Parts: sequence; structure tokens; C-alpha cells
Amino acid sequence: MVGADSPAATFYKWQGEDLILRILVQPKAGKDGIVGPHGDELKVRIHAPPVDGAANQALVKFLSKIFQVPKSRVSLLSGESSRHKRVCIQAPGRLPEGIEAAL
Repeated sequence: MVGADSPAATFYKWQGEDLILRILVQPKAGKDGIVGPHGDELKVRIHAPPVDGAANQALVKFLSKIFQVPKSRVSLLSGESSRHKRVCIQAPGRLPEGIEAAL
């Protein structure tokens, strides 16, 4: 795990076994995927458009898949109608390759 004084450490925080991520969502992308650290957030591309909560639902589904947890263990803490979001992943099953080194 990267130390708290590391620049890469700004987009996440551990609360016990839960991982809190600050995410910048890019909706209507060509495909879902992690871009990487973007300032103090983790940039994530989501194929779904930002209409009627579709991008939020797609983000939760994508994060549950890559962290290997049920969708019920991924919750949107803030940013429901914004591209800037805070997400909680309860006891991640694994850390994805794209951000494992930063965590």
C-alpha cells in the first residue's frame, strides 16, 4: 500500500475493510474501463449515457465486477448527478490491475 504522503494516495481511503474512492466518471465512452489517476480522483470511463441514472448504475456494475464484489457492496456516497463521485466498496474481493500499484 502506498503511504498517505504519496501523490497517488489522494483518490482513495481505507475505512477499516472498506475502500472509499474519489472517481471522475467519463460517461458515453467507447467502453468501460479505468483510465487511471487524474489529479485527486480516479478516472473511469463508462459506456452508458448520463441519463436517468444509467451511468451511475453502469458504474456500480463495472466496479462490482472488477473488485469482485456483489453490486450490493458498492454504494454511491456522493455525486449522484455529478461526474465527480465518492464510492464505497465494502471489503473488495480483489484490487484491479489498473490501480493495484497505487493502492
